[in-house]
Amino acid sequence: MASTFDRSSRDSGSDAGDDAVTGYALGVMQEGGAWHITRLADTALTSLDDAARQVRSLRTEGASFGLVDVDHEFFVILRPGPSGMRLLLSDATAALDYDLAADVLDELNVEVPDLSDEELENTDPWGEGDMAILEDLGLPEGVLEIIVSETDLYADEQLQSVAERMDFADELERHLPDS
Repeated sequence: MASTFDRSSRDSGSDAGDDAVTGYALGVMQEGGAWHITRLADTALTSLDDAARQVRSLRTEGASFGLVDVDHEFFVILRPGPSGMRLLLSDATAALDYDLAADVLDELNVEVPDLSDEELENTDPWGEGDMAILEDLGLPEGVLEIIVSETDLYADEQLQSVAERMDFADELERHLPDS
C-alpha cells in the first residue's frame, strides 16, 4: 500500500532537541450515508483534552469520531459516546515518548509500560483501548485488531487501511497534509 508520506524522511530520525510533533488530526463525520472529514487544530496532536474537545464539537446528525496520527508512529481514535469518550491507542509503547499516548493510557486506566530502552527495542508495539470503537460503523473489532497489529506499517498507513475498509479513503486522502 502506498503511503502519503516519504518513508526516508521518517527513517532519518530527528535531532535530540527537536520536540516538535508532526502528523495530523481529523474529524470524521457520517451524514446521510456519506463521509465528511474536517481538519482539527494541531493542538490535538499533543493534548488529549483538546483532541476530545474538538471531536465533541463536531456537529453532525450521524456518527462522528477523531483520527490523530502522531509522528506517523502511533494513532489515536476518539469517539464521543453517551458514557464518555471511547478511545483506542494503536501503540501502548508510545506512552514512553509521547504525552498524548500516556494520557490515553491514563484515561483507560492502563499503566504506562515500564520498559528499558533495550527491552523496548525487543518489544513489539501493542494496541490498548476499545477495539470495537468503529464496529457499529462497519469496521469489525477483529479487523481493527489486525490493522493495529500490523507493526510493519506506519500509523498513517494503518489509518489508510481503516479508511479503505470504511469507504472514506478518497475523502481522507483529500484532507491529509501535502495532498
